[in-house]
Amino acid sequence: MDPIRTLLDRQPLLSAPVLPEDLRKLYGGDLQFSTTARPYVVANFAATLDGVVSYKIPGKSGGAEITRRNAGDHFIMGLLRASADAVLVGSGTFGDVSPSHLWIPEYIYPEAARLYQTYRGTRMEHPLNVVVSGSGRLDIMRAIFHTPDVKSLIITTAEGKQRIDGACASAHCSIQTRAVGDDARIAPAKIVELLYREFGVRLLLHEGGPALFGQFLQEHLIDELFLTLAPQIAGRSSTIDRPTLIRNVAFAPEEAPWLQLLSVKHSGDYLYLRHRKAGLESSVSC
Repeated sequence: MDPIRTLLDRQPLLSAPVLPEDLRKLYGGDLQFSTTARPYVVANFAATLDGVVSYKIPGKSGGAEITRRNAGDHFIMGLLRASADAVLVGSGTFGDVSPSHLWIPEYIYPEAARLYQTYRGTRMEHPLNVVVSGSGRLDIMRAIFHTPDVKSLIITTAEGKQRIDGACASAHCSIQTRAVGDDARIAPAKIVELLYREFGVRLLLHEGGPALFGQFLQEHLIDELFLTLAPQIAGRSSTIDRPTLIRNVAFAPEEAPWLQLLSVKHSGDYLYLRHRKAGLESSVSC
């Protein structure tokens, strides 16, 4: 991996460094998060210069086509996963990645596996993998549901839970399911409340997709955004719709969320941006 260099860092040091020295060297600084009375929600995306987050082409819909598997992006993604108590994805993102994908640090950047494990210390070995699906129509044969060391949770509706539990009865998959509503749309507030109350989640990493991210943003539940800008332009047309960072939500100018720029890092031609919700008070969490 080429060195990650810090161009701007506005994050005040609120305590002793959180990251071990080896990780601080690779990341180009420390990584501290605030605490709130609910899970602190950090989103992580990669986008082209014109804002596209997925080509939406079968077999080429994941982030790899956006970043060309940039090592710096993967390292930061792994670092955020290592920091989190749980990693959350929507059913669309879940379906776009490889069936073998695990939302754990060393899967995305195995070169730093030992460093990630040391950093997590005495916490649960891997973050809880959480999939949100209103319908419960998911491929239960994917690796996430059959890897002993990875705990997974599907947050769904009553109908979706019945569908998943029925499919798992004969498939010997290890899945926890929770129904938080009867509607196809699951309220983000109910998701974070469940994760906080029942699973002890204090830092939640949101990895998309754009529709679920938009719902969280609309309910003021995104505290920080990490965004990798890849040096390519994907384009769109009247017949080719490619999703951008947020989908199915539109804000009026007086309601649009504003963010504070916390840091700018780069490696080669890639930029790694970190923003925090404007007005959020700082209270460090390790």
